[in-house]
Amino acid sequence: MIEKMTKYSFVLLKEQTEGFLEEIQKLGVMDIKRSTKPVDAKSVAMLEKNARRKKAVKILETLDYSKDTDYVAIQAAEQSTVIEGCKTENTLNAANRLEELRSELNDAVKNVKEISHWGEFDKAAIDGLEAKGMKLHFYSIAEKSFDTEWKNEYAIEEIAREDGKLYFVTIAPTDIEYNFPIEENATPSMSPAEAAAKVQEIKDECIAVKGKLLYLKNNYLEHIRKHLALKTAEMDLYLAQNASESAAEGMLYVFTGFAPVEEDGRMKTALDAMDVYYIAEAAVEEDNPPIKLKNNRFARQFEVLTGMYGVPAYGEFDPTPILAPFFLLFFSMCMGDAGYGILLIIIGMVLKYKMADSGLGKMHRLVTFLGIGTLIVGFFLGTFFGMSILEASWAPSWLKAVCVDGWFPDGKIAGFPAQMVFAVGIGIFHICLAMIVKSIGFTRRFGFKKTVSTWGWTLLIVGGIILAALGTMEVLGGEVLKWAVIVLAVVSGLAIYIFNTPGRNPLINIGSGLWDTYNMVTGLLGDVLSYIRLYALGLAGGMLGNAFNIMGTMILDVPVPAVNWIFCIIVLIFGHILNLAMSCLGAFVHPLRLTFVEYFKNSGYEGTGAVYNPLKKQ
Repeated sequence: MIEKMTKYSFVLLKEQTEGFLEEIQKLGVMDIKRSTKPVDAKSVAMLEKNARRKKAVKILETLDYSKDTDYVAIQAAEQSTVIEGCKTENTLNAANRLEELRSELNDAVKNVKEISHWGEFDKAAIDGLEAKGMKLHFYSIAEKSFDTEWKNEYAIEEIAREDGKLYFVTIAPTDIEYNFPIEENATPSMSPAEAAAKVQEIKDECIAVKGKLLYLKNNYLEHIRKHLALKTAEMDLYLAQNASESAAEGMLYVFTGFAPVEEDGRMKTALDAMDVYYIAEAAVEEDNPPIKLKNNRFARQFEVLTGMYGVPAYGEFDPTPILAPFFLLFFSMCMGDAGYGILLIIIGMVLKYKMADSGLGKMHRLVTFLGIGTLIVGFFLGTFFGMSILEASWAPSWLKAVCVDGWFPDGKIAGFPAQMVFAVGIGIFHICLAMIVKSIGFTRRFGFKKTVSTWGWTLLIVGGIILAALGTMEVLGGEVLKWAVIVLAVVSGLAIYIFNTPGRNPLINIGSGLWDTYNMVTGLLGDVLSYIRLYALGLAGGMLGNAFNIMGTMILDVPVPAVNWIFCIIVLIFGHILNLAMSCLGAFVHPLRLTFVEYFKNSGYEGTGAVYNPLKKQ
């Protein structure tokens, strides 16, 4: 849900402004309307410096050399590191230098490989030949393309034959015109020994720079974080100061801010003590107040998904309480494997206890919820690490009774796979729920008069599905059902085609209704069919998992005791890890699409709100 906000308007004397904002910052609950972008040269500089601090923090946070082959040397370099000057700039300069060194190292290693074909030589001696009027020319060519007649015309010395290529040199005076039938190679800039020494020199510098970065991480990461938080608060304060409107020839300044209604008592006490003039009133949608979401422990984990699309406007419904259970269900159906649910729960626990401080570690509850959902739904879908529970001899009868495919003959409903029918049924319910939410939400925001057509379509589609279900189950008699259908058609038809825009020419309304009909029919059909992906992805993941199981068991047929088991286990572990990664990707992206496209479109969700960002001390 969206927390209710109170709007505060302040009128201050110029000299009161700075002290007032500092007190508001200490309270830490009021979102003063301010720009999110630089407003002048000073704020540009502040933003740029903060961006550099953020970059430094990110570099140090992600830095990990524990698996580096030179880790011991890097640790030794860390011990001898001495840092002076700005820690942020030291971090960024070191990181930039490390990137340069990696590029230089690649070039140097490539150079060693190219020079090694020519064997050891004295570069000074080669340069000395040129001073005496003679020049060496270097060539390489495929062995089969080498013309032996060249040896009769030129002074050729063969150097090496490698990988089907012939490497040779010629020598000729510098004072005569020299031509050779093939393109000449560049003269080596150094000997192989010198090139190898250059590689080692670059590696040594890489180790030194890595040691410096490790020293910065272990000793100054928290310092840079705190400095970033402090400077971010200062920038917020500066932007808030520049967000005011001046009046009375610059003598008065007007500020607008918002705070949660639950903070009203605290705000009133603090503001009265400041002795400032203010007006407090309930915020309305036209004020465009910032959005602070407040959900239960379960739904709160899915607020990050809502934020990916955009937080709701103040007058909208928070979609998170509906998004949460449906995204969990969709993700679980796309995964479709109870065994993978267990792995996700384990991953969630690892994130909690081993990576709690990282950004990914904060997602441990969401990962755990998704794992629990996948475990439960996986049993209903009848798959465990790619194995069919219905066909498994190890599965108890009560577990087999849970599987959806076991509820119907041959696992089909009206000739279609039961799981596919359930996926489409869930999609229909999801879209119907979206239409109901849209009708209620639009009526609350814009009034019933402007949502007559919306209610007409909701009544026709949702009511029609309900009547069809009641008729199929024979809850309603034939005569009652007939009149119910007639009434439904008449009422919804009038709302859609005649009164969709009250007060407008009926003929225009009819034309508008026909156009809406075309869009609605084609759109809804495509929306409903989109939900088949829930079945398809789960089926594909199960089939791929089963394929790895078959590959593993085939290896057991190899008559080499112990070895066959080792390779079988390797294939199973690698195969299921790969399948888990691919399934997780699909199970995240496609439910997100069903939510953002099918549900949000049919629910009329806009997501144009601004996130609540109170002015506070960091």
